[in-house]
Amino acid sequence: IRGHFLHGPYPATHFGPKACVLPNPTSVMHIQDPASQRLTWSKPPLNVLVIRKIRDETLLEPFKELCRFLVEEKHLMVYVEKKVVDDGSLMTDDSFSAIRNQLCTFREGYDDISDRIDLIICLGGDGTLLYASSLFQGSVPPVMAFHLGSLGFLTPFKFESFKTEVDKVFEGNAAIILRSRLKVKVVKGMFQRNEQLFSPQENGIAPHNHINNEAGKITLQLQVLNEVVVDRGPSSYLSNVDLYLDGRLITSVLGDGVIVSTPTGSTAYAAAAGASMIHPNVPAIMVTPICPHSLSFRPIVVPAGVELMITLSPDARNTAWVSFDGRKREEIQHGDSIKITTSCFPVPSICCHDLVYDWFDSLAQCLHWNIRKKQTRLTDASDSSETEN
Repeated sequence: IRGHFLHGPYPATHFGPKACVLPNPTSVMHIQDPASQRLTWSKPPLNVLVIRKIRDETLLEPFKELCRFLVEEKHLMVYVEKKVVDDGSLMTDDSFSAIRNQLCTFREGYDDISDRIDLIICLGGDGTLLYASSLFQGSVPPVMAFHLGSLGFLTPFKFESFKTEVDKVFEGNAAIILRSRLKVKVVKGMFQRNEQLFSPQENGIAPHNHINNEAGKITLQLQVLNEVVVDRGPSSYLSNVDLYLDGRLITSVLGDGVIVSTPTGSTAYAAAAGASMIHPNVPAIMVTPICPHSLSFRPIVVPAGVELMITLSPDARNTAWVSFDGRKREEIQHGDSIKITTSCFPVPSICCHDLVYDWFDSLAQCLHWNIRKKQTRLTDASDSSETEN
């Protein structure tokens, strides 16, 4: 029996005088009142990771203001990616040199900072939050995201009042959304040569999340915040993959591919492919076909915690390709499998107002959800309710 950790519904354990739910000590399931889902600190935060959208000159001044505030006024240890600090404009700014010398730097793929960070602050768009999630393959510190990018669906804070907002977070009692992630495992078939598997990252080193298991296969394990996308790649043939749920074959996907997303990812690629939008607090996994060659293939929502598996169909004419939050694209061949379930390490995203208001505000501001020109009211003279007199 597999144990699950679900941030989701747990019904009453008794139903009538005789029936009850089978006890499972490995499960941790509950419904939490959204109004009570708030952040607190057991100890004052000391180490802050600042993530800045790169190749955007408009973020230089906000970045410098924030670092100055955190170092000089809050007396915190600030971690920044090395390529951000090595930016030419920052290196030549003498007024920032004193702060720059106090920053702690790290390099993705080389330095593991996952056990040092108390709070993450993102400056940019939604991509900064996705990048922050990828740095923490285990427990994730609280994330405070400022809207300084293009879309900003996941970034509720405005930078103009950043000092006040940061102070409120440090005081505690801030509302948070627990954005569930997907735990993804890709197992490569034994017949493939090891040197062909999983091309190295751009920094030239082998990814740290590759594991040789007992059977001699190579396994890639990742935590994904938005979605896992399986598509047909450059081939002109339809994608042909089989979809299993808890070991049972559910259906075959014939089309451009399939998206397996979290509720957070339901408003990203999945929404563009015709899926419904799910609030991040809902415990679920969404399966959305991409341009299916079937009129009846509709997106479905399955319970969080089930295990999905995707493999190439035996009669598939071509391989498939998989990507994780738009990164680490890899080819999937016969004998490979992709296993997906709910991760026990969500991303605690700090809300600007509360987890209900923030989400609907993002729907309106970013996606213009149900926004239209309002109907004018009827005047007394043309009121259809008037009777003949």
